Amino acid sequence: MAHPSQLGFQDAASPVMEELLHFHDHALMIVFLISTLVLYIILAMVTAKFTNMYILDSQEIEIIWTVLPAIILILIALPSLRILYLMDEINSPHLTIKAIGHQWYWSYEYTDYKEIAFDSYMVPTQDLSSGQLRLLEVDHRMVIPTEAPIRVLITAEDVLHSWAVPAMGVKMDAVPGRLNQTTFIASRPGLYYGQCSEICGANHSFMPIVLESVPLETFQDWSLLMLEDA
Repeated sequence: MAHPSQLGFQDAASPVMEELLHFHDHALMIVFLISTLVLYIILAMVTAKFTNMYILDSQEIEIIWTVLPAIILILIALPSLRILYLMDEINSPHLTIKAIGHQWYWSYEYTDYKEIAFDSYMVPTQDLSSGQLRLLEVDHRMVIPTEAPIRVLITAEDVLHSWAVPAMGVKMDAVPGRLNQTTFIASRPGLYYGQCSEICGANHSFMPIVLESVPLETFQDWSLLMLEDA
């Protein structure tokens, strides 16, 4: 998760987020090179004392400054489109979870199980245990198996919300009357935190999201326990 004074992204916890981080570094390097070239040209133009009457017209330079930006845009667009299709691809998900946004909490329905559904509220500050995070901890976490394709169906019951977990590279609007879907794979066990990313009213900042990624055996034990409690 993020920590104070952090300048970069959170550590990737899914293959898609790893690809997004690599693309960010790729695009940032191109931006850095372009900025350096432009700054050098500006300094050269300001400090140079000589003039050249023949440089007023040059088709070669015009061809270069037309073709070169087109090549740079292609170098940015191709990996961007690849990641876009990877994020939209849903191949035989092992588990489908429906996330419903409310004012101001989330509810989850495990659609592969008839009886597993629960609400997820933020834990108030005065009720936090030692080591729990203020404004980020919930009373019921969304538990998922590690290294399994997860499909999340996202909607809202009242106003616009947005279900976002940065470490997974997931952010999807929750729209009343509409069912959006996204997918991800948790690369390793752990706790991953997110928050509603669409201003949804007075308590918008008090409806966090907590994913708990566990091994498959642990998830099976948890699902059996939830079925018994239901």
